[in-house]
Amino acid sequence: MTSFDDVKFAAASLLAEIYQQQNMENYSKGVLRKAVEISQQSQSAYWHCRLLFQLAQLHAAEKDYISACGLLGVGVDFAHVAGAVYTRILFMLSKAMVSLIDHRLSDVQPVLAMSGQLIDQWNGPPTQKESLRVFYLVLQVCQYLMIGQVKSVKPCLKQLQQSILSITSLHADDDPLPNNPVEMFHWLPKEHMCVLVYLVTVMHSMQAGYMDKAQKYTDKALMQIAKLKMVDSHPILSTFQLMLLEHIIMCRLVMGNKTVAVQEIVQACQLCHQHPNLMATHRPQIHTLLGLYAMSMNCMEAAEAQFNTALRLSTLTELWTFINLNLAIVYLRTNRETDLMGLLERIDPERIVANSHSLKASAYYVRGLQSFFQTRYNEAKRYLRETLKMANAEDLNRLTSCSLVLLGHIFLSLGNSRESINMVTPAMQLASKIPDLHVQLWASALLKDLYHLCGDPVREHEGYQLHTNFSNLLLKDYFDSSQLSAHNLIQWTEGSFPITAFPLSSAVGPGAEIYSSPTITDVLDKA
Repeated sequence: MTSFDDVKFAAASLLAEIYQQQNMENYSKGVLRKAVEISQQSQSAYWHCRLLFQLAQLHAAEKDYISACGLLGVGVDFAHVAGAVYTRILFMLSKAMVSLIDHRLSDVQPVLAMSGQLIDQWNGPPTQKESLRVFYLVLQVCQYLMIGQVKSVKPCLKQLQQSILSITSLHADDDPLPNNPVEMFHWLPKEHMCVLVYLVTVMHSMQAGYMDKAQKYTDKALMQIAKLKMVDSHPILSTFQLMLLEHIIMCRLVMGNKTVAVQEIVQACQLCHQHPNLMATHRPQIHTLLGLYAMSMNCMEAAEAQFNTALRLSTLTELWTFINLNLAIVYLRTNRETDLMGLLERIDPERIVANSHSLKASAYYVRGLQSFFQTRYNEAKRYLRETLKMANAEDLNRLTSCSLVLLGHIFLSLGNSRESINMVTPAMQLASKIPDLHVQLWASALLKDLYHLCGDPVREHEGYQLHTNFSNLLLKDYFDSSQLSAHNLIQWTEGSFPITAFPLSSAVGPGAEIYSSPTITDVLDKA
């Protein structure tokens, strides 16, 4: 009888998957709901939990997060009654993950707090316990990064990195088999967890302004993904690969490497073309990246078109804010004050809808930049000091360097050379550490002029040499990038990705722009 039940529920699960693949979600949900009901009546505890997970995942894929959380809550209660501590925590963490995707942060923390306590108290098999801890810490890290708290997240990130080292040293074969069939679930394979930890480390490094570190961990993660894809090309690996590309592209643009960035944008598009579900969920981010690239190439009309396309396609509040901040800079750089005025309410730091600390700090910076362009220097200083206060509180290094160099420019415009040097010198040091080639170019131009005013020819010549070197690097990169066929992608705003212009390659497998992390929840959506 038990084996017949297994066949019956396995068939229902498979049928639901087939319906989903054929975009017949209502049929899929109907099959799963009936199977969930029968599995409870027949006391098939394992299948009841498995089908609850599957139905919750289907609702989450449709962005019906309330229903998904409700089903996961049913799973929490069922596992508790069944005495399955491991699966109860797994349901709880899944519920916290869905709430995080839905940006209901007030619902996340209580669930995570209770989950953390249960993990600490549970004396289960080491591999299972450490697996739950990795899941718990990934959610903690993502929660901090979603709200732009780059400094506050460091203890959690360190614990996560230690936890992944622990789990890779454990052997699941050494763990006793669960006596309770309800405990026979896995969150992710260890190899996938390693890639995920690399990914959140890259996210943190990019937001904090450690571009070299982001590049190092991106290379490691992509190498690991390539190895795993040779054995089993699980869809989640393509999601991880795409998110790594999205983040490293932003790092390349900061570092002044547009030539590589635009080729990686093409790789991201090719990957999405191979996996239509990724194109559906990530197309707004792709157009945002194209807008940032176009800005860096001084193609402001194309940048505006890309940002407007992304705004039209996206429903994410944080991404909207992120795009509008960059669109405001486009309007500032093209002297379009009327268009800028129409945006101001959406990027007002006091009324900004997004919960992100870093986006709010960025909004103060953009307002400071606007006041600087309007020669309202005292007002600009007030905004930029607020930016510095927020950026320093959470180690937002790139925002700090941008604010310092802009303050230095303001003091130079006011004739206060000493105060200007006090701002520009640390800006240059920080920009060199990131490294941020555009801020280095800006700072070196100011230092050259400042040392000329101070009558210091030696340092003036050093500033001139630095400025020339940075300028030549950026000009060469600009020319090289403009010659690539990939550069023409900045004109793509409608229709499908022009795959015939960019045939699939082996690469697909294995100003003062604001850069943030618009894709941070996608990893949770697919995990």
